[in-house]
Amino acid sequence: MRIGVDLGGSKIEAAAFDGRQVLARRRIPTPSGDYMATLMAVAGLVEALENELGRRGSVGVGTPGVESAQSGLIKNANSTCLIGKPLKRDLQALLQRDVRLANDANCFALSEAVDGAGSGAEAVFGVILGTRVGGGIVVRGELLVGANAIAGEWGHNPLPSPTSGEVPAPACYCGRNGCIETWLSGPGLARDHAAVTGAALTPEAIVASAAAGDVACEATLQRYEDRLARALASVINLLDPQVIVLGGGLSNLDRLYANVPRLWVPHIFSDTIATRLVKHAHGDSSGVRGAAWLWPESRA
Repeated sequence: MRIGVDLGGSKIEAAAFDGRQVLARRRIPTPSGDYMATLMAVAGLVEALENELGRRGSVGVGTPGVESAQSGLIKNANSTCLIGKPLKRDLQALLQRDVRLANDANCFALSEAVDGAGSGAEAVFGVILGTRVGGGIVVRGELLVGANAIAGEWGHNPLPSPTSGEVPAPACYCGRNGCIETWLSGPGLARDHAAVTGAALTPEAIVASAAAGDVACEATLQRYEDRLARALASVINLLDPQVIVLGGGLSNLDRLYANVPRLWVPHIFSDTIATRLVKHAHGDSSGVRGAAWLWPESRA
């Protein structure tokens, strides 16, 4: 049995798998800003699943940020209570077993590459477009972590080819300005709309109003699509994946899959473009599935 845990900023989800079959699933709110309470919540979910099923399993955890290869402490997490904490070590002590830990976007990418929308592709780039922007790289079924454990950290590169309307760039929580995340996250979309129109709308309201014919909201979505196209073109020029899979709340905007590949053409250094932009196959379940897949079935 493999147990996957998706440690999100607002919810923690855990699921137990036998092969690819879900045996049980639980979800609770994430304790806000409380590291020790978060540890206990994760351990409690694992214990509850194992008690329910009467079986012990391997545990994989998808988390915001990454574990530093040098210190073993969490870095680059927008859930700031995790930063500087030995998350893996503390969970292993609580659960009394080895735990595998990976960035949540990496878990998403792994799930979609193994048996999701990117299944069968040699190289898959998985993208999270939600309250944050992240990425993960899977090559021949294996996660690419990198020398600094930051492979796929696409959201904290600058937005390519900024226009005059994108300067000065907005500040990012990471301390830089103009990160892709500040433009392409849900809050980034809402911020851009408010900056241009003066109207404070949620991303959902912007999408709904654009569909109803609102000109200003339509213009906001067109700016978003152009920025996403530029940002993904830089990934294609560097990684050249067969498939890019979108996840997160904004990935459910179906127009992206027709408009963005048309818009990225001028920015890609190739006469033909075979990379496919596709929607996730497993939705909200991809994070917890990918976390479980951090352990091969033979080791579970």
